[in-house]
Amino acid sequence: MAAYLSMGEAHRRIGDYLSRVVSAISSSDGAALASLVAVSSAPGPTPLSDALAAFPDFPRLAGDRYPHLADLLVPLLRSIHSHSLHRFADAYYSFEKAASAFLQEFRNWETPWAMEAMHTVALEIRLLAEKADRELARTGKNPDKLQAAGSFLMKVFGALAVKGPKRIGALYVTCQLFKIYFRLGTVNLCRSVIRSIETARNFDFEDFPVKDKVTYMYYTGRLEVFNENFLIADQKLTYALMHCNPQSESNLRRILKFLIPVKLSIGVLPKRTLLERYNLLEYADFVTSLKRGDLRLLRQALDRHEDQFLKSGVYLVLEKLELQVYQRLVKKIHIIQRQKEPAKAHQIKLDVVVKALKWLEIDMDVDEVECIMACLIYKNLIKGYFAHKSKVLVLSKQDPFPKLNGKPV
Repeated sequence: MAAYLSMGEAHRRIGDYLSRVVSAISSSDGAALASLVAVSSAPGPTPLSDALAAFPDFPRLAGDRYPHLADLLVPLLRSIHSHSLHRFADAYYSFEKAASAFLQEFRNWETPWAMEAMHTVALEIRLLAEKADRELARTGKNPDKLQAAGSFLMKVFGALAVKGPKRIGALYVTCQLFKIYFRLGTVNLCRSVIRSIETARNFDFEDFPVKDKVTYMYYTGRLEVFNENFLIADQKLTYALMHCNPQSESNLRRILKFLIPVKLSIGVLPKRTLLERYNLLEYADFVTSLKRGDLRLLRQALDRHEDQFLKSGVYLVLEKLELQVYQRLVKKIHIIQRQKEPAKAHQIKLDVVVKALKWLEIDMDVDEVECIMACLIYKNLIKGYFAHKSKVLVLSKQDPFPKLNGKPV
């Protein structure tokens, strides 16, 4: 049970908070201001939360004491109060008002001293919107706050995408937008922001903070995975992995979760120790199936983790590994034949492939296998041709199984 708080003490605490906000602004103390505008990301109930509950006339106190900052301070206090009561939709509504007032002030400040506070505002608007939407969905109302937060952050991005020192904060806001668009399933909206970052003369990517660059490369790499641009995805996700804080194992795992399917698609197999270290053993059977040419194991792994892979967006990437597995199966048959009958090792009867698949409990007839072999030849996974009448795959005697060498199938 909370201790009794007198009106006088509540008044003092609120006044102290307001004084610290105004002092941080007047002294251009960005770090102090950032901590004061944190709502959702702040620790649990604070002395200020208790004071706001005990002194319900706090809006008048803020407005009367600091009328020139009332548009910022009054809704900020209301947001903190609503959040402490778990009224998240109200907290978001008030915080958006406070954030708009802050953005207006930020535009007028000539130097980027408040950039850390601006980043906190951008983070808070997203976190509060997520909480608000969950609350609205539970009560049967339209969860539209995250979409509204995206619209607000585009205004913030516009304020930062200018010549001068403030542009250094644009990539952080871009990453917050990415998080919103990915959660909403509107990743197509990322394109306009990406174009602004990558083509505008205002930005030099290397000038941005490393942490922001890593996050940016992670999300743009994921976008390239969705678009099946695996070589570009590999470059971006590898950049994120190489520049990520090595102490942040959760972030490394998050990157590897998408980088590993990309690497598999271009013929690079991760070691088991890597999968074990980052708890990504859901990919272990894919590695084994590629090594063995075991189509059954590949399909079992896809079925077992279907929901997880569909949710993350890598299911189709993994499903396309089938062609590599077929190539490996044919290669194993070729190796066995070379041991038994070297002179005819390059001639593989399609019936033999049918029997191998049947042994793996995969039922296919000769015509289906011929179609798959034709696809392997077309994709340059196998060098050779068909003797159609005799139903024989004739392999090239020189390099019949080209390596991917980092190229997608």
